[in-house]
Amino acid sequence: MKVVITGAESSGKTTLFNSLEDFYNIKGAKEYAREYLSKIDREYFKSDLCSIAQGQIKYEFDVKDSFPNLVLCDSDALTIKIWSNYKYGDCDKEILELLSSFPADLYLLLSPDIPWEDDPLRENPNNREELFALYKMEIEQLKIPYYIISGDKQNRLDSAISIIDNFISNK
Repeated sequence: MKVVITGAESSGKTTLFNSLEDFYNIKGAKEYAREYLSKIDREYFKSDLCSIAQGQIKYEFDVKDSFPNLVLCDSDALTIKIWSNYKYGDCDKEILELLSSFPADLYLLLSPDIPWEDDPLRENPNNREELFALYKMEIEQLKIPYYIISGDKQNRLDSAISIIDNFISNK
């Protein structure tokens, strides 16, 4: 089962991801974009998004090999699709193909109801609600189950664990 934590920037995705890794005692697929962007010594371009999507899906398949029962992802190709459409007005076909190559079984969509935390890789402190709505719309179009996660750190973790456990037991 592939569970993806997703949402706008600075909505607590990595914090929740790390807590869920600890709780389930697994290694998940971290967000490849952070690694990629921190290694390039320039502004990124639209063409970089395909490389990021390739790296992300590789992380996911690597995790699937080690933890086939629960592939926990801190982001996925859907984020790259949304970002490409938002920033550049369209999305490369390869990103769409990568998105469909290992689809999510469940999305945990994080509400941007926590304070913005500045980070050199973040770009949009003022439109998180707009981006949240885009994520919700895109997930609904995929017809993949999703739950909105909100509240403080502990509430988010408790909600996510309950949702994942229920989802696994009903599979």
